[in-house]
Amino acid sequence: MAESVNHPAHYGGSDNPYEVIKVLEAWLSREEFIGALKFNIVKYQARAAKKNGAQDYEKSAWYAAYLADFLKRVPA
Repeated sequence: MAESVNHPAHYGGSDNPYEVIKVLEAWLSREEFIGALKFNIVKYQARAAKKNGAQDYEKSAWYAAYLADFLKRVPA
């Protein structure tokens, strides 16, 4: 997956322990983090047709996959 979608450098990169998504997962409650992921899924789908097209759909899919993984790792 493109670097602009999968752990982009402007958010810290996958090797950085302070990558934004990792920090949010640590700081937010389970419910808040799930909401943040859902927000990004909807945001990227909603803007895709008018902004970055396929790349936005890739980002939405990335957040959906992250959410699915999170739900498996951190059950209710």
